[in-house]
Amino acid sequence: MTATYHFDVLIIGSGTAGLTQALQLADYARIAVVSKDQLEESASLYAQGGISVVLDQADSLQSHIDDTIDAGAGLCNKDTVRFTVEHARESIEWLIDQGVSFTKDGVTAETYHLTQEGGHSHRRIIHSADATGREVETTLLDKAKAHSNIQLFPYHIGIDLITSQKHLKDNNNQCLGCYVLDIKADTTHSFIAPITVLATGGAGKVYLYTSNPDVSTGDGIAMGWRAGCQVANMEFIQFHPTCLYHPNAKSFLISEALRGEGAKLLLADGSQFMDKFHPQAELAPRDIVARAIDHEMKRLGDDCVYLDISHQSKEFIEQHFPTIHQRCLDFGIDMTREPIPVVPAAHYTCGGLITDIHGHTNIPGLYAIGETAHTGLHGANRMASNSLLECLVFAHSSAKHIKKQLPFTEQLFTVPAWDASRVRPAKEAIAISHNWDELRRFMWDYVGIVRTNERLYKAQRRLMLLQQEISDYYSQHHISSDLLELRNLADVAELIINSALRRKESRGLHYTLDYPDTNISQPPKDTIMDGKS
Repeated sequence: MTATYHFDVLIIGSGTAGLTQALQLADYARIAVVSKDQLEESASLYAQGGISVVLDQADSLQSHIDDTIDAGAGLCNKDTVRFTVEHARESIEWLIDQGVSFTKDGVTAETYHLTQEGGHSHRRIIHSADATGREVETTLLDKAKAHSNIQLFPYHIGIDLITSQKHLKDNNNQCLGCYVLDIKADTTHSFIAPITVLATGGAGKVYLYTSNPDVSTGDGIAMGWRAGCQVANMEFIQFHPTCLYHPNAKSFLISEALRGEGAKLLLADGSQFMDKFHPQAELAPRDIVARAIDHEMKRLGDDCVYLDISHQSKEFIEQHFPTIHQRCLDFGIDMTREPIPVVPAAHYTCGGLITDIHGHTNIPGLYAIGETAHTGLHGANRMASNSLLECLVFAHSSAKHIKKQLPFTEQLFTVPAWDASRVRPAKEAIAISHNWDELRRFMWDYVGIVRTNERLYKAQRRLMLLQQEISDYYSQHHISSDLLELRNLADVAELIINSALRRKESRGLHYTLDYPDTNISQPPKDTIMDGKS
C-alpha cells in the first residue's frame, strides 16, 4: 500500500556524506535517510586508504592545497580547494568525537599514524589500518540508529525527484521530495520534504570492471539531471590503477597506501616500468599510473601487472594491511612473499551535480554532497584520499546552510501520488539483464581509460538504441530496482559520452588519441551540461 511521508530533511544515501549530514541536523529537524540496500552498503564502507588532513608539523595547508590543484590538472576551483583543506582538521576531530578509532603511530597515545599516497608530497593520510571506510561508516551508522530524530529506510530506492515545475506545473522550479520504491514490499511511496539531499555516491557500475560496490549506479546524478540540475565534468572518470585480478575477486581494491609504503609495479618478467612514465614512478597521480598499466597490458597482451610489497616484513604487512592481506590469502595469494596481480578498474566519478560551497544545486531545496556532487575540489583528477574528506566537509557546510533555514514553514501544496495504473507486470527480466550487460561492456570498450572520437561515437549510437528500449520498457511495465538502476546508468553514460566528445583535448582523467595534448592556448573550462528537465 502506498504512503506519503513528511520530513524536514530527506537524505537519499547512507554513506559517509549522508550519515554525517543526518547526524549534524538530527538535533534540529526530523530526518529521513533512504538507502537502497542494507544501510551500511556504500562506497564509503570499502574505502581503505584513509582521509587526507594536515596533522604533521612538517606538512602545511598550502602544501595540501598545492598538491590537490596539481593533481586536478588545471580545473580545480581554488576557493573550493582551500575551503576543503582548511576545514579538514575539524572534520576529523568531529569523527573522533563520534568514536571513530584511527590508527596510532605507536610512539605516543596522542599521535596518529599517517601514510602517503599518490600525488601527496607529505604523509597526511589518517586511517584506521586498511579499513578506514568501514570504521567510519559503522560508527556513524550506530550513532544514527540511536537518534530518535533519524528514521532509516533500508531497501528503498529513489525513482524520481518531485519538483514543482514537473508535478505542480509551477515555473519556479523547487524540489519537494522524491518518489521512492520500497523494494521488499514492491510499493511506491511519496517522501515530501522542504529539503532533499542527494548523497548516493558515484557511478562506477556503468563500467564492466569497477572497484565500486553494486549500489554505485549514479542514481543521484541521474535523478538530479532529469529534474533540471546542471552537471559538470562527467568525462573525468577515475580508474583506480590496482584492483585485485582474480576471477572470483569481483571488485576488491588494493589500496594506494601499499605504493605509499614502497610497493612496486612489475611486469610478468619482474621488471619495473613506472619510472618510464613519471618522475614519481609508483607515486604518480592515479590517471598516469592507470594509463601506464593499461599501456603495458595492451603492448604485451597481458591480462594484468603485479604489485609487490614483499620487501616489507611479514609483521609490517599484517599490521598495516590486515584486510588486504587476508583477502589475498582467501584467493591463494600471500602478499608477504609474492606480488599481487592487479588491473585498473573504474573507481571514482569526479564530475556530478554542480553545487556551491554549501552543497546547494541550482534547484531550490535540493542539495548534493559527496561523490554525487561537483564542488570543484577534484578538477580533472581526484587526489587520493580527498574523497571521504569532501564527504565530511560538505556534509558539515550544507548542514550549517540548512540550519539557517529552520524552522520550516508548513507546506500547503498537494503532491500527486505515484501513478502505476497504466503499466503491467513484466513477464520476464531478460531484457533488463541483457541491456545492463551490453551498456557496461561498450562503456568499458569505447569510453574507458584511452578514448577516440570513433569509439565515443560508436558508444553514442549504441546508447541511443538502448535508451529507447529502456524508455519503452519503463513506460509499459512495473518498476523494479534493476530497471531503475539501468535507467540511471544509461543517463549517466549519456552524460559521460557527451562530455567526453565536447572536450577537444587530453586533460587529467580524459585521455583521447585524437587530441593527445592539453590545450594551453586558453584557460581550461569545465564541461557543463544543462539539466534535462
